[in-house]
Amino acid sequence: MSAPAHARGKFSCFPVSENIHTHHILDYSIVPARLPESVQEEARQMACSIATDLRVVGLIAVEMFLTKDGRLLVNELAPRPHNSGHYSFDACATSQFEQQLRAVCGLPLGSPRLLSPVVMVNILGDAWARGLPDFPALLADPQVKLHLYGKSEAKPGRKMGHFCVLGEDIHETLVRAQQLKARL
Repeated sequence: MSAPAHARGKFSCFPVSENIHTHHILDYSIVPARLPESVQEEARQMACSIATDLRVVGLIAVEMFLTKDGRLLVNELAPRPHNSGHYSFDACATSQFEQQLRAVCGLPLGSPRLLSPVVMVNILGDAWARGLPDFPALLADPQVKLHLYGKSEAKPGRKMGHFCVLGEDIHETLVRAQQLKARL
């Protein structure tokens, strides 16, 4: 959950992402989150309250856990664009990076509106274990957007890039994303 704000007290929240971690590393961000609207609204309210209380000018990513009994617990605050919001480049009217700049420059905030359901998949250095990953096969899907970070050395567990899969239905989009990741 990212809650950008600027000095004039204006706020906007990006759509809540449902994050799946593997070995304590973000693996998938699913947007819209497959959570009840009441839980998403509570997450947005908590994020905006935190941004207000901390007098944030810019962007703050608020990572939360949803407990089995339905409580939201704040785990981490990141006062910057966050990996879990990288989907916003491809699937939102305004990306988290543009929103950060707008906020700190005192410009009007852009719309964080979700344009398409999306699943963001981190690509770790492990994908290079057998040589260069098959990126052409990944990009054969016209609704895939690939972002490589230009790091010189691939190491296991190191985030080397990500790809986003856009779709119409979040459940089908997640299945496609998992299939594409398995091919890498």
